[in-house]
Amino acid sequence: MSSGDLRSPREAFLRDLGARHPRLREVLVADARMSALHRGERHEFRSRLDAALQIVRLAWVSDAYLAQALYRAKARGQALRVPVLPRLAHRLAMRLAQVTIGDPVLVHPGLYLLHGQVVVDGLVEIGPGAVIAPFVTIGLRAGDLRGATIERDVRIGTGAKVIGPVRIGAGAQIGANAVVLEDVPAGATVVGAPARQVGPER
Repeated sequence: MSSGDLRSPREAFLRDLGARHPRLREVLVADARMSALHRGERHEFRSRLDAALQIVRLAWVSDAYLAQALYRAKARGQALRVPVLPRLAHRLAMRLAQVTIGDPVLVHPGLYLLHGQVVVDGLVEIGPGAVIAPFVTIGLRAGDLRGATIERDVRIGTGAKVIGPVRIGAGAQIGANAVVLEDVPAGATVVGAPARQVGPER
C-alpha cells in the first residue's frame, strides 16, 4: 500500500470535518452574542459594523473570547488548507488564555467560555449554547481517540472532567470538579467523582 493510500482516510476525515465547521463570520458573531449575554451586556447587534466592533471589544476585554476567536480562525484556516497560520493561532490561544482546543474538535456556534484554562481534545463535538467554566478538561481515555458528544445548552462547572466517548444530553449540568465517565441524560445534573445524578431530570 502506498503512502498516499495510508493518508487518504485521514485526509478524507479532515475534509469532512472542515466542511462541518461553520463559517468564520457566522461563528464569531454567534460566540460574541453568547458571551455578551452571559456577561450581562448588550447581545443584540444592530448591524454588521456593530457586530464587528463588539467582536473586537470582547476580544480585548475577555481572554477567553479571544482564545475562542483564535480557535475559530485555526479551524477555518485548516479547512481552507492555509499553511502555518492555524498553528500560530493555536499557540496564541494557549499562550494568552491557556485554552487548548484540538484539531479534530468540532464546536458549533454559540459557545461561552467563562475564562481560560480549558482543554478539549479528541473527536469531540460541542453543541450550541454550551457554557464551559475554567479548569475544565474534555479529554480521552487511553488508547481511544473518541471523545465526548456534548449536546446543546450544556453547562460544565469549574474543574470538571469529561472523559472518553460519553454523551452529555441537552440542557444537562455538570457540577464543579465532577468527573464524568458515563453518559448523562438530557436535563440531568451530575456531581462528584465519579459523577452521579442528583435530583430528577428537568
